[in-house]
Amino acid sequence: MAQEETNIDVRKNRYSDEELEEFRQIIMSKLEKARQDLKLLMEAYTNSDEHGTDDTSPTFKVLEEGYQVLSKEENSKLAARQQKFINALENALIRIENKTYGICRVTGKLISKERLRSVPHATLSIDAKMKQYQRR
Repeated sequence: MAQEETNIDVRKNRYSDEELEEFRQIIMSKLEKARQDLKLLMEAYTNSDEHGTDDTSPTFKVLEEGYQVLSKEENSKLAARQQKFINALENALIRIENKTYGICRVTGKLISKERLRSVPHATLSIDAKMKQYQRR
């Protein structure tokens, strides 16, 4: 078994309310930052007149518009990824409310606190994640 399992009480099948509250605080903090980051990405994506090039040479204008398109595509991809992260954090909050947070969806065992502190939206233990990568 992986090292992560050594610090988990094998008789324990869920985290205590106090432990869940600790994780809820971590998630709320990450969620607030993620929403701020998404807002910035969306503003950058939708702000098209930031660098007006109406009075510059035609060559520069073509280059500038090309850069803006690329930048918008990148921001759009980053925004989509950020929204996915926000959804994962919100789902983790639901699991906390249901008292199913921290239970590996493959093994049914508790995910280590260290993993959940690093990746609070995790639904797989390290063991399950490693097996998933090995199958690919």
